[in-house]
Amino acid sequence: MSALPNKIALVTGASSGIGYATAKLFAREGARLVVAARRQPELDALVEEITQAGGHAVALAGDVKDEAFAKALVELAIGRFGGLDVAFNNAGTIGEMGASPDVSLSGWEDTIRTNLTSAFLGAKYQLPAMLERNGGSLIFTSTIVGYTVGLPGMAAYAASKAGIIGLTQALAAEFGPKGIRVNALLPGGTDTPMGRAFANTPDALAFVQGLHALKRMALPEEIAKSALYLASDASSFTTGSALLADGGVSINRA
Repeated sequence: MSALPNKIALVTGASSGIGYATAKLFAREGARLVVAARRQPELDALVEEITQAGGHAVALAGDVKDEAFAKALVELAIGRFGGLDVAFNNAGTIGEMGASPDVSLSGWEDTIRTNLTSAFLGAKYQLPAMLERNGGSLIFTSTIVGYTVGLPGMAAYAASKAGIIGLTQALAAEFGPKGIRVNALLPGGTDTPMGRAFANTPDALAFVQGLHALKRMALPEEIAKSALYLASDASSFTTGSALLADGGVSINRA
């Protein structure tokens, strides 16, 4: 049986990695999709793949830091499919890394805007659309960094992603009475273009893998399954959560 029959879902950061895997999984599970990222060719290829498999998807390229883009995505979901039930706000960036005193103000602000402000802008337009359908599931991609793990040189990233958890909790309390669930998904190391930036040599890969209790990195498809749980009725009593899908990084000491 499908987990998302007749649901209308929006996925950002869908051109690669976790967003790409999640969009394909949501489509297989019955959702009609709006997929978003900055790269139109990659989005077009994703839509073609979903369509050839019998699914339904439409793409819009743009920058999640742009409020007009957040609004346009919701308008596209309503105009093409009739509404919005699920939003997976997944797009993000590592941003400028380095010793905190050396991080530029522009680098800090760009990371905060890409990861945290974009989440707020997405929710600003997604929530009213969900209210029109008497409920929905709003999901943000956060991270263990800044929540259960502190890593040097990642102050802006950690602050932006920790802020998402606070946003998640506030929105869950505000919109729970109206039937909307809001949750954050916290992946560990994942074999994506972003994840491989930390594991670009055999020694670095071994180090990253060793941080996990499972002694490996996740596949994007594994994180997508956790997103599917939060999107579907399987998580009908789950809201305001920071759901760890981190392979045991948060508890590993060996």
